[in-house]
Amino acid sequence: MQALSPESLQMIDAIARHGSFARAARELGKVPSALTYSVRKIEDDLDALLFDRSGHRARLTPAGEELLREGRPLLEAFEALAQRVHRIATGWETELCIAVNGVLNCTALFDLVEDFEALGTGTRLRFSYEVLQGNWDALLSGRADIVIGADADGAPAEGFQSRALGNLPFVFCVAPHHPLARAEEPLSAAEIDRHTAVVVADTARRIPAGTKGLLSTQHTITLPTMELKARAQVRGLGCGYLPRSMAAPYLSQGLLVARKVDGIDLNERLVYAWRAPAEGLALQWLLKRLQSSRLQAALLSHAHPLTPGLTGAS
Repeated sequence: MQALSPESLQMIDAIARHGSFARAARELGKVPSALTYSVRKIEDDLDALLFDRSGHRARLTPAGEELLREGRPLLEAFEALAQRVHRIATGWETELCIAVNGVLNCTALFDLVEDFEALGTGTRLRFSYEVLQGNWDALLSGRADIVIGADADGAPAEGFQSRALGNLPFVFCVAPHHPLARAEEPLSAAEIDRHTAVVVADTARRIPAGTKGLLSTQHTITLPTMELKARAQVRGLGCGYLPRSMAAPYLSQGLLVARKVDGIDLNERLVYAWRAPAEGLALQWLLKRLQSSRLQAALLSHAHPLTPGLTGAS
């Protein structure tokens, strides 16, 4: 059926993600009226209403939800095919998807991005922020071509190659006014369990999510990034582990206090990993750059001086 083309699926997917014909049109490089006309034509051809336009946002109807549920894998397959053809023809990927562990100093990659853009290859770089098992999930599900900073201890059995990035030690921290700041060390699991933990959500979608340094019965507050987690702990909203390099500025300013925990010494062995073989020239270029000990050290370090007025600490 003519209505069901890769372009029509892209239009419907963009509108569903944005909840707006106007924002979807901007993403697709179309004028809103043309997009609206195209979608109405698709609906007429299918004899089915795909969007409920009665509210403030454009919402999928049950028919639209079914179309996207079955159509998104087809879109991914079309995109993968286009990338393979482009790579075979030129050697350079159309797009290189890079998953980066949220515990790393991602700004360390900016110089690398600048150098890559200067090559003028035409390859688009797409970064995603991943947490815990979400790093391996991104690689194994195909959401990423390479993951930087996956925990070696959670590595799948096969299907990838990896190289060591370095060790990342963690420290258990609380605000000076938090009750655990005055508790006797080493802190016991029972003592910690009585207090709220601040955590960052695992971004895994297909493989089981994981936790690090969290008790199974502990009450939690879940935040989207490590930086927000650190600031929440400075505020005294909860306790938890932070990368020692990230916690260092807060510890030196007295905004956080490091506490010893009985029997737990949290340390992650991080790697960067990719699906073998590394066929694309952009991936090969990135793998060569990641061998730099200077870049590895920068990724494992943090320089996040606290901005005045953002802590809210009492």
